[in-house]
Amino acid sequence: MPSEPTIIRTPTEMRAHGHALRAAGKRIGFVPTMGALHAGHLSLIDYVRQECDVVVASIFVNPLQFDRAEDLDTYPRTFEADRALCAQRGTDVIFCPTAPAMYPEGYCTKVSVSGMSGLLCGKVRTGHFDGVTTVVLKLFNAVLPHVAAFGEKDYQQLTLIKRMALDLGLDVAVVGRPTVREADGLAMSSRNVHLSPEERQRALALWRGLQKARTLADAGQTEARVLIDAARQEIEAINPTRLEYIEIVDSTNLESLERLDRPARMAMAVWLGSTRLIDNAPLN
Repeated sequence: MPSEPTIIRTPTEMRAHGHALRAAGKRIGFVPTMGALHAGHLSLIDYVRQECDVVVASIFVNPLQFDRAEDLDTYPRTFEADRALCAQRGTDVIFCPTAPAMYPEGYCTKVSVSGMSGLLCGKVRTGHFDGVTTVVLKLFNAVLPHVAAFGEKDYQQLTLIKRMALDLGLDVAVVGRPTVREADGLAMSSRNVHLSPEERQRALALWRGLQKARTLADAGQTEARVLIDAARQEIEAINPTRLEYIEIVDSTNLESLERLDRPARMAMAVWLGSTRLIDNAPLN
């Protein structure tokens, strides 16, 4: 039987626990989440379990990163199921603070990674990435991890957090791990529960578009416009509610590319009904 994780609910208590672990020579691995855990989150827990002595997962639905109130209100909250999954995977600590504990009365500070925050999703999700980098820094300050793992499905988020850690000289290794997909290719996401069965099938066009572009790139096509058009055809064939963007960007700084002359990533955001889906893949 797996042991139950220790539940910690305040940043002060979490920081004291982190200091004690470090003083005992323990290596702390951290997986930040907003709950509604799926196999993608569990793969991150498995990774830090192998790399570290102690595994901490946070479950905190961060209000600062939601640009739409209805998205915050409807975000799935499944703490008991999440706690059970964490226990099964050998998680030692679940850090689950409240919003007032993280943002006490009078709170007015944000962390912003300029430039990259306004690209891709940042063009339409005003303030979203400031909310992400702010909460991640606060979580790092509470957990005191040596290693923090993030999924590549949220590639822009991963890139911004790596930049923040580098720029601020944080004592944590930020590690990106491959996107975990369903058997048919759909990227796992907590928001997939909002898809109707018909929307769920149509959502496979995102993966088909990425695969089509990768096949062309592997065959030697280097023109970004051609690759984007190929992916766009797959997406438009399902009549999405909205095709927000398809772009090919530099893998390091997220700047838009016209040619594949360096490590690149294709990224996209598509609306099906009221659900916004994102996906990405490397183009080598």
